Amino acid sequence: MTTAAPDRKDPPTPALATPTPAPPQERIVTTEHRLKVGTRTLAYTATCGTLVLHDYDPGRSAKDGERGADKPRAALFFTAYTLKTDKKPSGSSERPVTFSFNGGPGSSSVWLHLGILGPQRVATDEMGNAPPPPYALKDNEHTLLTDSDLVFIDPVGTGHSRMAEGEKVTEFHEYQRDLDAVGEFIRLYLTRYGRWGAPKYLIGESYGTTRAAGLSLHLQEKHDIFLNGVMLVSLAIDLQTLSFDDGNELPYALFLPTYAATAWYHKALAPELQKQPLAAVVKAAEAFATGDYTVALMQGTRLAGPERTRIAGEVARYSGLSTDYVLKSDLRPVESRYFKELLRSRSQVVGRLDSRFLGQDRDDAGEHAETDPFMNAVLGAYATGINRLLKDTLKFETDAPYVVHAPIWDKWSWKGFENKYVNIGASLRKAVHANPHMRVYVASGYYDLGTPHAAGDYTLSHLGLREAARAKISVSYFEAGHMMYIHQPSLVRMAKELRAFVRGG
Repeated sequence: MTTAAPDRKDPPTPALATPTPAPPQERIVTTEHRLKVGTRTLAYTATCGTLVLHDYDPGRSAKDGERGADKPRAALFFTAYTLKTDKKPSGSSERPVTFSFNGGPGSSSVWLHLGILGPQRVATDEMGNAPPPPYALKDNEHTLLTDSDLVFIDPVGTGHSRMAEGEKVTEFHEYQRDLDAVGEFIRLYLTRYGRWGAPKYLIGESYGTTRAAGLSLHLQEKHDIFLNGVMLVSLAIDLQTLSFDDGNELPYALFLPTYAATAWYHKALAPELQKQPLAAVVKAAEAFATGDYTVALMQGTRLAGPERTRIAGEVARYSGLSTDYVLKSDLRPVESRYFKELLRSRSQVVGRLDSRFLGQDRDDAGEHAETDPFMNAVLGAYATGINRLLKDTLKFETDAPYVVHAPIWDKWSWKGFENKYVNIGASLRKAVHANPHMRVYVASGYYDLGTPHAAGDYTLSHLGLREAARAKISVSYFEAGHMMYIHQPSLVRMAKELRAFVRGG
């Protein structure tokens, strides 16, 4: 055993230098491909990777300790498809370009990418069910690439989009900062790839419509980018129409037509309604919902006696629920209970994002479904599809996970909307009025209990658009759900409408 001398002094341990965080890196992979669409062969370039966003606000560098004017902040991952033309081997700078993103908040761009727009899509049956794992991709004869180049954007925290080391990812999990990031990416892409001369379109789904409506004005005011068109899939720009809060009566009336469509699909309506076509049932439910039902809801507890019982009976008639259940729900069956209650006697729950899909819980006694049967049916196929596409086809090699859906929607910040409902309608209205050439296409699914079609119609009719501007908005309805393009007949029609919309610009 050795002991140190009492007067021995060990040399001081040198302080470890704190490593400087590595800035986010741009990494781009380009590959060439061909796709047969009918009698036409599309030769196209696929470009995927990350573009680095910088903080270009010079005022932030004026004080010591603040961020520099051009400090890298985040790397946004994107996948772009550019059709080769006779004019230029790498594509025409005047060809339309469509920027696409999904919603959540917290969703990557995989759904629109592999569901309808991109050169490949997830293989499903006519209803939208995926085959057993490991799933498959197939050439997409309905791709919008025939008429527009495509750029799929993954917002910060989704896909392979990441913040710089030392930065907080939550900074971009906020409405305005999200617009800042996606808007800056669009500006940077147009500059980097020489696309300022192209007709420009946005397409967003669900929260992606919130983002797209905000960007329609943000791009004008921040970057002087005026759009040719905006495509909104499953509209969600006035969240009051979707929020089942005490004292907010709007959702009860606006969800009822989708309850009616759902009950019709599952043959849960009374025979006299069940024998009618879906469109007729929905129209009748809309008339009651925006008429007698809305008047009844406005009366609150003042509605009593025979009239209350009559209204309950009509709500039950169109929703497929029992009159007793509607009365016990104070005439206000919320959607989360509806998923469980409609087919409780059959031991089944209906899907939220597509109520055609059915699932089963552990028991039939609860009030709320355990999961969304629709997401159970499709999530694995889309996650597998994007990972296979990036590695095997587009040759983007990385061990980092591709985040299909980050659970951040309940943590999303709504700075600027404190103590009021989020409504982006004013931004869309201002953008349409300021840009007489910008058109709007809206796609709604009859079986969507996430963003019901009647809520979208209400939103559009309350934008405050003048008559000439209203003529620039077109709405299309599909016998499918939130992602209506998984339904084969809806996919075919929607793809034709999107192509026509872009050609119309």
